[in-house]
Amino acid sequence: MRCSMTAHGMRLAAQSDKSSHAVDMETVISIGSINADFQMRVDEPPGGKETLAGRELIRPSGGKAANVAYLARLLGIESRLIGMVGDDDLASQALDPLRRAGVDVSRVRVATGHATSVAVILVPPDGKKRIVHVYNANDVWDEAALAALEHEIEAAPRSAVVTVDAEIATDAAALAIRTATRRGLRAVLDPSPTERTSVSPIADLLPDLHAITPNNEEATVLTGIEIKDDESAARAAEALHARGIALACVKLADGGCVAAFDDSTLFIAATPVAVVDTTGAGDGFTGALSIALARGVPPDEAVLYAAAVSHWSVTRYGSQAAYPGPDELQPMIERLRGGVRRVPRGQRVHR
Repeated sequence: MRCSMTAHGMRLAAQSDKSSHAVDMETVISIGSINADFQMRVDEPPGGKETLAGRELIRPSGGKAANVAYLARLLGIESRLIGMVGDDDLASQALDPLRRAGVDVSRVRVATGHATSVAVILVPPDGKKRIVHVYNANDVWDEAALAALEHEIEAAPRSAVVTVDAEIATDAAALAIRTATRRGLRAVLDPSPTERTSVSPIADLLPDLHAITPNNEEATVLTGIEIKDDESAARAAEALHARGIALACVKLADGGCVAAFDDSTLFIAATPVAVVDTTGAGDGFTGALSIALARGVPPDEAVLYAAAVSHWSVTRYGSQAAYPGPDELQPMIERLRGGVRRVPRGQRVHR
């Protein structure tokens, strides 16, 4: 795949460069949760009622790693998925859409005797989803699965970006980060759920990460800094960067983000969009960031690209089905560009 630069920055091409040798192939390896989702709209947020009427039930593929893998192929980059499914009919629901999209799922293993992970997603009128997640096979990694995971990362192209979430067995997520670091590959962590990433062994590996993408609540858990505004988000991002993470991005509730890298802090203001469904928006951010990094895009443009994917995805119902193609995405990149500020660290005034 080729990346072209416009007068205003980065644009990712949709086609792969088939002439690339395997060791140099730009690749995103997604390691984490693979789900069978059951998603529906509800007329009000879950509350005191025992029964809510639902509508528009869909049964898509889901899970953080699956969503990242799908987005990578949609945007034209080599995509490999590593994870676990059960030995049930829900495994096909989780994997078939990914196969059709061109994701390499040959490294997904079956946890015999276990069910595929399930997420039940309720989307109220404000679009702010509520999720009940049953981990099932996502948490079942035996010694053979761990050995295979290590082998696949050891054999990965040297330009690969390894994206990890903690909705899988903690020892598997930690092994993925350690192995990627040993290989000299860039590891990107979506630090969810924080009850797993804020403690050992994953917390001990945070300095080995290339990038991290917490939302404001996760950033608060990881840093102890309560996120109230852009300034507090910047302090949290800078605190994570100071721990050794090259690119620390804090995703804000309104769709904006703050990132700390090199000697700068980057602020990207949210732009108004009609929010339909926030499902998968955070995964879209992490996936797009990983894609841009695999392409060698500078960090400020990579974060802008990630914010654009996240903004776009909330305007449609669903997760993978809501992600944009490259031509759809470019106008959103340019809309967001007007709200970008890059401030040298020495010029920041802390309040």
